[in-house]
Amino acid sequence: MPFPKDFLWGGATAANQIEGGCREGGKGLSTADVMTAGGKGVKRRKTIPLEPDTYYPSHVAIDHYHHYHEDIELFAGMGWNCYRLSISWPRIFPNGDEAQPNPEGLAFYDALIDDVIAHGMQPLVTISHFETPLALQQYGFWENRRLVDFYTRYAEVLFRHFKGRVRLWLTFNEINCMSTQPWVSAGIDSEDEQVRMTAAYHQFLASARAVRLAHAIDPENRVGMMYAGHFAYPNSCDPDDIIGTMDFMHKMMFYCDVQCRGYYPAYKLRELERQGVTLPVQPGDDEVLRSGTVDFVSYSYYLTHVTGKKTRGILKGLNGLDTGYKNPYIPKSDWGWGIDPQGLRYSLNYLYDRYQLPVMVVENGLGAQDTVEPDGSIHDPYRIDYLRAHIAEMKKAVELDGVPVMGYTAWGPIDLIALSTGQMSKRYGFIHVDMDDDGRGTLKRRKKDSYYWYKKVIATNGEDLD
Repeated sequence: MPFPKDFLWGGATAANQIEGGCREGGKGLSTADVMTAGGKGVKRRKTIPLEPDTYYPSHVAIDHYHHYHEDIELFAGMGWNCYRLSISWPRIFPNGDEAQPNPEGLAFYDALIDDVIAHGMQPLVTISHFETPLALQQYGFWENRRLVDFYTRYAEVLFRHFKGRVRLWLTFNEINCMSTQPWVSAGIDSEDEQVRMTAAYHQFLASARAVRLAHAIDPENRVGMMYAGHFAYPNSCDPDDIIGTMDFMHKMMFYCDVQCRGYYPAYKLRELERQGVTLPVQPGDDEVLRSGTVDFVSYSYYLTHVTGKKTRGILKGLNGLDTGYKNPYIPKSDWGWGIDPQGLRYSLNYLYDRYQLPVMVVENGLGAQDTVEPDGSIHDPYRIDYLRAHIAEMKKAVELDGVPVMGYTAWGPIDLIALSTGQMSKRYGFIHVDMDDDGRGTLKRRKKDSYYWYKKVIATNGEDLD
């Protein structure tokens, strides 16, 4: 049996994409709360201040804030032993810089996490998942070093408050999105590489401090970093394409290098020097980074890219990264994302070979349009086919390649707001939610065919994928 007995099976969500309750329980606004809905070919906008008569998907999302018990019961019904969730920073510190946390926010997560544990699931908590408190704009968001202290205070509150209940943590979701979607990642609204790299440096420091705190508060804590899984194949064996691909991967992987190794790689330092970018290093920072390395690597995996001499230095956006090349060997999803199961095996090997740390796939799934039949059933064989193929490749990475994979949490196990478009029609879930792209619907939950398939996969520890 390739997967160990303690393999973690479950699903992953983000507070800003499922919770809603935007103004309830003392919660403050976040960077996600000023993002409008988009669609295929329609870019989401950020509007500050909020505009009247404008739909902001995160404000209600799928109302998990009021439906969490029902949702957790549905998750448990699939046999999960792990649930990756995120905590909304402005629900705990509404403005981000308060001296004391919001009691109502902690009470909500007390109830939620206790419910998760009561249903036999281990919580894996993302501390910051694209929800920087909007009020921190007064400091310039993550360009300001003070955010390192604000984040550290927030993380310490979580470590102490949930001690013994949460032992698996991720510091920042998809931290390399600083180079592709800096507003989403850090409230940064600038094309200036100095600004972006200053913000990234501060997040590295904050993550390292959090890792050290987590270990000091509870030695049983394990803290991981989380990478937006961008992996690339060279367009050809032309040496210029090979170097172009190396350049692309360097721009992504340095984020992992710093968090896993504790220092900036030489290739990045030389690149910053060429760009005239100066890191805001202060005395003691190097030791913090060295001593705050993570315990494991986690990442999202949806697609692979083709890169080459035309892509050197190009980073255009999260969903697909238009590299100027296409892969003729793989199909695409309804939203144009390449479907490459073998790339998952490749990426698992790539990360383990590079860092020799345990690896966890914390996001993987297919965004597709579903149809509710007259009898209420939802047949989604395309989703089952997608997940089956990816899990089969993950199994090969474990069984044939010896990669120590900790677990697998499928993305969007219940339909939620899509990050890239703000849509509900781009559905990932095993569970359907009656809500449309304009925020209309009953919020009724329905199990799809994939719900029962995933339940069987988990019950057999990944052996039965039929």
